[in-house]
Amino acid sequence: MQEEFEMPMMGELTYFLGRQVKQTKDGIFIHQSKYYNDLLKRFKMLDYKDVATPMATNCYLDLDEAGKGVNHRMYRGMIESLIYLTASRLDIMHSFCLCARFQSTPKESHLTIVKRILKYLKGTKGLGLWYLYGTNFFLNGYSDSDFVN
Repeated sequence: MQEEFEMPMMGELTYFLGRQVKQTKDGIFIHQSKYYNDLLKRFKMLDYKDVATPMATNCYLDLDEAGKGVNHRMYRGMIESLIYLTASRLDIMHSFCLCARFQSTPKESHLTIVKRILKYLKGTKGLGLWYLYGTNFFLNGYSDSDFVN
């Protein structure tokens, strides 16, 4: 980066705006595994098993008025922590937005889904954004919004 931009010699960039940066000869890899670990530690979920998806395919969230209430502060804290991740982890966006709707009266069913998102992040800590050097890079992406049907 120092060859491309004028910047003082402060060493290799390893952490920027809360994201970890790994520079190689092929490109730059940006990830947030330290942030995931900090979240899991904060909410005492380090020894939970990880899951393959951020939300079960047969899951349906509603107000759950008959459900048992949970600590509002803890639930909101989890939601606030996850919102930061949605900028770089679009795979949790749908699940996160569903859970964020219930911040005023969170129930155990809602907390279960938020915890599942955290367990999913635990299992996908190695994922991040990979920016290759050069011009022969094509970005391909998809979203299967009709996966359940």
